[in-house]
Amino acid sequence: MLRELTVENLLLIERASLRLGPGLNVLTGETGAGKTVLAHALDLLLGGRPRAGIVRPGASEAYVEGIFDLPATPLEGERLGELLGADAEELVLARRLGADGRSRAYIGGRAANVADLRELGALLLSFYGQHEHRRLTLAAAQMQILDSECGAEQQRRLDACASAHARVRELETRLEELAVLAGHRERELGLLEFELGEIDELRPDAAEHERLLGARERMRSAGALTGAAGGACVALAGEDGEAAGASELLARAADSLGGVAGLDPSLDRLAERLRGALIESQELAGELRDYGAGSGFEDLDVPGVEPTLESVEARLEGLERVIRKHGGSVESVLEFAAQARARHEELAGAEVAIEKGEDELAGAREELSVHVAALRRARRKSAAGFAKQVTGQLPALAMQDASFEVVLGETEPGPRGGDTVEFVIAPNPGVPAGPLRDIASGGELSRVMLAIMSVASAAAPQATLVFDEVDAGIGGHTANAVGARLRELGERGQVICITHLPQIASLGARHFSIVKDTGAEPTRASVLELAEPEVVSELVRMLGADSGDAAARRHARDLRRAA
Repeated sequence: MLRELTVENLLLIERASLRLGPGLNVLTGETGAGKTVLAHALDLLLGGRPRAGIVRPGASEAYVEGIFDLPATPLEGERLGELLGADAEELVLARRLGADGRSRAYIGGRAANVADLRELGALLLSFYGQHEHRRLTLAAAQMQILDSECGAEQQRRLDACASAHARVRELETRLEELAVLAGHRERELGLLEFELGEIDELRPDAAEHERLLGARERMRSAGALTGAAGGACVALAGEDGEAAGASELLARAADSLGGVAGLDPSLDRLAERLRGALIESQELAGELRDYGAGSGFEDLDVPGVEPTLESVEARLEGLERVIRKHGGSVESVLEFAAQARARHEELAGAEVAIEKGEDELAGAREELSVHVAALRRARRKSAAGFAKQVTGQLPALAMQDASFEVVLGETEPGPRGGDTVEFVIAPNPGVPAGPLRDIASGGELSRVMLAIMSVASAAAPQATLVFDEVDAGIGGHTANAVGARLRELGERGQVICITHLPQIASLGARHFSIVKDTGAEPTRASVLELAEPEVVSELVRMLGADSGDAAARRHARDLRRAA
């Protein structure tokens, strides 16, 4: 419900504050006093486009603010939640319009954009009249009105359809991601298989790598090593025809001590040590001879690697190639291989995941189609009867020759099903029927909406209904009928009606009058809430009588008593 409307420096209105209430709130005033200014102020709260010259002459900006009660049903949308805050107790929509044409919107005191204002305002105000933001012209609103006529089960059907549609979108998104993955899958699989094949063929091992590095260093110094071993062997064993080696000299020394064996225990011990040195020198000479005669690398013990420098370097070349590619160490190569195998398994499973996802999507779409069909059946069943009831209301609203239809079409399935709903009207015989938004004038739109809302059982129960021009071109019994329906709607919620007919104005629970002061410079209009005696006086004016006309005053009182 709109509790308060504040308008500052908007055309004729310098400042006005309207404290509105439940039921029917009527706004009246002399022609040219500025009733349409208030209509435009409400349209601005809906995100409407300001017209040129709307700021009061002499003012730098105009300001419009509406304070609303929080709806009973929580507002949906993450963006609205951010703007309102969790502890909000009321909704405040506002608009500032600069004389330079700039416009700023606010929700709950926070800067917002006009789209935010339009989205939230549409949940709070339903405006029917001459302005562009008419909720009825939105397909979603027409759908909502028709769905309200489909019984209590329709909401359950809508919830099930929304859930099924969300599941379809989730699966479609997942399949799109898998399709992108599949596009690069073959190339990446080929690369991974090549890398893993290279690593698996080499079977890198950190301990083996260390052994090979040491062996290569030794093999590169093989000439120096064998030369040193040969020289040591000659020094120990001597050479044929040359000077005696160390072993021969040790043998002579041992023989010298052998001649006095057993005479002195201490010398015997030295002789024993000398014989041991002789034996060790002879063994060392033999091993050095063998080392010089062979490669010295027979104990390399690396599978597939011969104990030669060429074989060792070939093996190291392969190992060091993958080490350079994958992190600089055998450990990093093994870590890369583990990650590559995991990725290979993921890619290899993508095809299976796509097949599974396609099966799940087909099932989800089938389920969605079932819910779409259920909604369509309910809407088709209700559309004809609803259109007949609305058409039956139109003659009493000065549209006796008009016909009204609900046209259902089909579209891509969405959260609310796969239907389009269009309210179609032919205002006069011989005039082709067309969408209400294209055919109806402001007054006709208001009266058709009045008929629709009178028939609809639960359309927009939380929104404040605003009617402008609803009394255009009518009077007498028609005006009484329009007023009666406005009052009935007021009993179900808040209604604001801008009117020039006393029959309608007399039914208001609250009555506001717009008065123009032509003596001010520039001309100024003010808005007053009328007490009962003032309501009667305003009705007398609206009846076209002087304030002292007793008969008109009695008529005005009769209208109020009849209300």
